[in-house]
Amino acid sequence: MNRFITVKGIGKVCAKPDLIELELNLPRKNMDYNKTMKASTEAIIILQEAVMSLGFEKKDLKTRDFSVKTSYKSVQDSRINYKKVFDGFVCTHSLKLEFDFDMKKLSDVLSTFAECPAKPEFSVNFSIKDKDAVSEALLVNASQSAKEKAEILAKASGVTLGQIITIDYNWGELHLYSPTNFAIFNENTHQGGRMSMDMEPDDIDVSDAVTFVWSID
Repeated sequence: MNRFITVKGIGKVCAKPDLIELELNLPRKNMDYNKTMKASTEAIIILQEAVMSLGFEKKDLKTRDFSVKTSYKSVQDSRINYKKVFDGFVCTHSLKLEFDFDMKKLSDVLSTFAECPAKPEFSVNFSIKDKDAVSEALLVNASQSAKEKAEILAKASGVTLGQIITIDYNWGELHLYSPTNFAIFNENTHQGGRMSMDMEPDDIDVSDAVTFVWSID
């Protein structure tokens, strides 16, 4: 009779953020499709110029999503009935800008975007540059944890660990972002002047799990 032991190993890694990610949105709306697209094109050109004025290259501003949708609104008629009425075309260009962790650089970037005529909507996240290294460290940590647990259980049960039968791992995407909430209300930032900030985002705590099955003798 084959005998087995199944153990789940939990890996944990704590890392300091070394990457700043800016998410930007450029929504444009107009009743005319061509005017909507023209406004979107003009906005991205203005934003690219702002980015290059900060020392970045044009290619550093990367598109995450681009969509054009029709918009409708509910209108009440004379009989107090509501119906959908065409309300124009909405073009949304979503972009991302990444750079090494530098709060002074972030201050300059946000101040420039706040004064930018394109008026981008933006949010800030703190992340990790070498995501593969974090993922590898987690797997090593989880594997060591599983083996240590299996050896303890085997010793306590008076058996010996044999060969590894299976390894089960869910290859999901890790959420490598600091829990620090960095929020700026865009409508209050278009007033000129440099933003000044001195802060240290919280460390990124991430965990992952791997399940091993060993034969036991």
